[in-house]
Amino acid sequence: MRRMLACGRAVAIAVAMAATLGSVSCQGTTDALLEAEDPDVIDPSSVQSINGANAVRLGALSRLRNIAGGNESSWLFGGLLADEWSTSSTFVQNDETDERAIQLNNSSVQGMLRLLYRVRTASNQAIGLLNKYRPTPVVDIGEMYFARGYAELQLASDFCNGIPLSDGSGDEIKYGAPLTVAEVFNAAIASFDTAMSMSAGTDSASVFINRASRIARARALLGVNNPAGAAALVAGIPTTYSYDVTYSLVGGTNTIWGQGLSARRYTVGDSLEGNAHNLLVKNAIPFFSAKDPRLPVKYTVNGTPPKDTVKSQDGLTFSRTTTLYGQLTATALSNGIDARLIEAEAAFRAGDAAGMMTILNQLRTDRPTVGSVTPAAGSLPALTDPGNDPARLELLFREKAFWTFSRGQRLGDLRRLIRQYGRAADGSTTFPVGTHYRGGTYGADLNLPVTTDELNNPNFKGCIDRKA
Repeated sequence: MRRMLACGRAVAIAVAMAATLGSVSCQGTTDALLEAEDPDVIDPSSVQSINGANAVRLGALSRLRNIAGGNESSWLFGGLLADEWSTSSTFVQNDETDERAIQLNNSSVQGMLRLLYRVRTASNQAIGLLNKYRPTPVVDIGEMYFARGYAELQLASDFCNGIPLSDGSGDEIKYGAPLTVAEVFNAAIASFDTAMSMSAGTDSASVFINRASRIARARALLGVNNPAGAAALVAGIPTTYSYDVTYSLVGGTNTIWGQGLSARRYTVGDSLEGNAHNLLVKNAIPFFSAKDPRLPVKYTVNGTPPKDTVKSQDGLTFSRTTTLYGQLTATALSNGIDARLIEAEAAFRAGDAAGMMTILNQLRTDRPTVGSVTPAAGSLPALTDPGNDPARLELLFREKAFWTFSRGQRLGDLRRLIRQYGRAADGSTTFPVGTHYRGGTYGADLNLPVTTDELNNPNFKGCIDRKA
């Protein structure tokens, strides 16, 4: 197809310039065009320099943005499989994810998996080049280990047991063997350990990356059921701290806004679904109905008489949108809110109910900004201790769900409720169940699958299992 297009353009150019250039054959022009350098393909030799190493570093950071709010990532699909979002698109890939019945060849999940793997590859490439050509400032290398660890953290949080961690940064691909979720969390911990050691300085850049790495490592420790160790790591990090990825009109906008409010392919989740709001979804947090000030939500109504509720992309579903994120609103990969929530969970696990409640209520008093929203003074009244551990656990994870909405944590937390807190293994007390508003009932999926294109890896034969 590209040859045909090149040939057609060559003929047009030849006709226009025949008077000065003479005749030009189609075959000759095609060969010449095909021999031209492709600006999208970088020769490895071109980055063997100080500037080249820095360019690869910046490219890795760009890819890091794409696994968060810079693309339709597992931040969105994880929330779709959980209860943060409901499908309102025309894509079957979204529908089956929301219905908890994901096909192994789901192309959207394939794309998200590739985005995560590309962060690891780009980070590994940058680490090698920076060590060779630009070893200082060392914190820049540390940030690459943070980026790699963050991709590993998200893989372990969202995907099934059986995740290969291949390395494509060298001349030959080193195919990884399928790893359990726990093993991938431990890989992330190792990456964050290196990031922390390389950002141990007292300069502002080192302190900044060190905090981001500590918070992310603490989240990985939660993944392997070590809340006490996690809390110790984040002690002293200010609640106001935030490692953000940013957006621009020319460099890519916030896709949480783009897929939700703008394109209306996702609608804010609720415990009552359907346009009539009459289908009970057990276990789902009523993100829409709760009207929580941390998550401003509304139906969209057009302003032209006769006024009617705006439909989503599918032309059927009433559009429930949030202004939590705007087109250019930054998203936090690690922030001080995460640190406080980690400390609250550690207090709960230590039997310190009063300590947990103090931390949760201090967050409500401080009212930190999330996305584009700063809750108004007095809008988050103090919580009262529900008096028993099951209710306290429910309260803790509900508070966390509102503070971290669509930041890639909800799916991992639901899985941890099963693995670490004894919720039913079939998800019947954790994940959405009941009648799905598209028809049929919710399935049994607890995670995203490593998709069929990974079968190119000779070590991979499919997910080890789909357990939480």
